[in-house]
Amino acid sequence: MTWSDWILANEVTIRSVSFAGVFILMAILETLAPRRLTTLPLLQRWPSNLGIVLINTVLIRILFPAAAAGFALTVSQLGWGLFNRFDLRLLPTVMFSVLLLDLIIYAQHVLVHAVPVLWRIHRVHHADLDYDVSTGIRFHPLEILLSMFIKFVAILLLGPPVIAVVIFEVLLNAGALFNHSNVRMPVDVDRMLRKLVVTPDMHRVHHSIERDETNSNFGFNLSCWDHLFGTYKAKPLAGHEMMTIGLPNLRSPEQVNRLSGMLIMPFSR
Repeated sequence: MTWSDWILANEVTIRSVSFAGVFILMAILETLAPRRLTTLPLLQRWPSNLGIVLINTVLIRILFPAAAAGFALTVSQLGWGLFNRFDLRLLPTVMFSVLLLDLIIYAQHVLVHAVPVLWRIHRVHHADLDYDVSTGIRFHPLEILLSMFIKFVAILLLGPPVIAVVIFEVLLNAGALFNHSNVRMPVDVDRMLRKLVVTPDMHRVHHSIERDETNSNFGFNLSCWDHLFGTYKAKPLAGHEMMTIGLPNLRSPEQVNRLSGMLIMPFSR
């Protein structure tokens, strides 16, 4: 068995263990050192936020049993994609692959804000009235399918190694859980970290009710893209403690926190 075969065979375990570990860690930290006071009890939000990620997981496993890693192996075996055209060492290939995949996810995030029909789907994520680690997994199934399609196209064009795809998927999930957490970090630590990665204080601005703040800080892992493309905003105008989370036209807890409401939200006026 090659290392690619081993990674593919254990891909679900690798991703599941890393996801559960980061989720539990951030949930504990945001309980011990919260950045903001929450407006709603966890029992009013978490069942639906966790419920929709369960639906997404089952849906992806049914429609794409091998997921992105399996597709990457097929592309590699067929010799398709940019990186399969050159005889590069594994380490730089993995590094460039992860970097470019992260850029593509940044571009996808900008796209779902810019295109009205895609925004109707993505607003399920933004409609959460609080901001914590569970917000990082609150995505409509249609957005998960769109994201998977974009990943497949990116893999087809780039031809990244299987290990690069698995690393990217782990980092993407861990990054989303980290930067959506309600963790209070020392100012100096946040300032240092956000030079490289997206921190909770940086991404929280993106969930502001103010439109110009919502359309900023699109990065999920690396913070460089927002600086490079001019979408970076250092902090919300009202400050992190006083800023309002969510969307101006979706303020009813019953409307945005019920699983059924989340699923029909893209189709409702």
